[in-house]
Amino acid sequence: MKLQPRVHAKFATLAFAAALLAACGGGGGDSGGTSTASGTLRLALTDAPACGYDQVNVTIERVRIHTSATAQDGDAGWSEMVLTPAKRVDLLTLTNGVLEELGSTSLPAGRYTQMRLVLGGSMGPGAMANSLVPSGGSERPMETPSGTQTGLKMNVDIEVAANQLADFVIDFDACRSVVHAGHSGRYLLKPVLSVMPRVTTASNAVEGYVAGAVAAGTTSVSLQKEGAVVRATVPGSNGRFLLSQVPAGVYDLVVRADGRATAVMTGVPVAGTAITVANPSTAPFDPPPSTMRTASGNVVTSGSAAIPDATVRALQTVGATKVELVSRHVDADTGAYSFSLPVAAPVKTAYVAAATSLTFAEESASAGKYTLEVAVPGKNVQTAGIDLTSEDDTGRTFGFAP
Repeated sequence: MKLQPRVHAKFATLAFAAALLAACGGGGGDSGGTSTASGTLRLALTDAPACGYDQVNVTIERVRIHTSATAQDGDAGWSEMVLTPAKRVDLLTLTNGVLEELGSTSLPAGRYTQMRLVLGGSMGPGAMANSLVPSGGSERPMETPSGTQTGLKMNVDIEVAANQLADFVIDFDACRSVVHAGHSGRYLLKPVLSVMPRVTTASNAVEGYVAGAVAAGTTSVSLQKEGAVVRATVPGSNGRFLLSQVPAGVYDLVVRADGRATAVMTGVPVAGTAITVANPSTAPFDPPPSTMRTASGNVVTSGSAAIPDATVRALQTVGATKVELVSRHVDADTGAYSFSLPVAAPVKTAYVAAATSLTFAEESASAGKYTLEVAVPGKNVQTAGIDLTSEDDTGRTFGFAP
């Protein structure tokens, strides 16, 4: 691979670019760095759990990188890494602590603050460059964002030092990135990406187990802070989960499974010295059974037929702890949202180092009670409290000004 400065290049649709390094694996050139000395950038790819999909496939063509976070398409100083041929990746194979090594490349030393990711649009007759497979369904094409011929902008903070390795992991959250358009049957990709320094030692991770009956289906395990998901994964068939590449801190661990109450472990520490064991395989998370009820409605633009680019989250207060159960884009054609949420009281326990058993307390005051939080870019967040203890909450509408 050779890195070449580009000034007026035009590109096709984008989405998840760094994976192209998996096949490129090296090279060098001038990308507008602050020094003629070179360092090495290495990237890996990981994923958070998806919602109701067996595959999410993207085809990566190239990545552009720049030292300026405000650089425009036609500005000087861009470097371009091209994957030849383009590579198709199923992002959902990268869960539960798995990293896909994407390779490394030489870059001029300097601080890089912008990446633009470009997806391929064609794989030849009979092949879909970007697609998904709904659970139990057949492969469907996935539309990539319109108007992104120059690449999807990603703000980064990557310092490439002379003669040293800059080691980073790119996290792709498929659950929050796939948008369904119900009337037309289309699927749209609105990528949610983050970049974090790679941890190469046995640390900055949380390991634990869920019961075998909970390991199947749509179970998710996440580390959260104040109701915001920091890392999430799905347990393996043996119930084991591993949340890796976690910034040091103290978190709430949340286990969510269909037909089960929500289970929360508070005060889970993450440090750079060793993996945190939340619980042993002999004492797995096994939340009590629960009836599920539906929270559904629409997000609209007042006085307009336009569908807002809205995300709806379902939050629950468990004791003094706020946690997120689910977050999704509304339907791109209708603005509709629909969640299935447990009615039974959530259960909570505190982290204890080297614990051999788990003892949960039922938070009965929170049973069936949730807060819906609706966010639209550039608008004030709207919220509504709902109570599912006796019936579904349907037909609720959130209206945003044009």
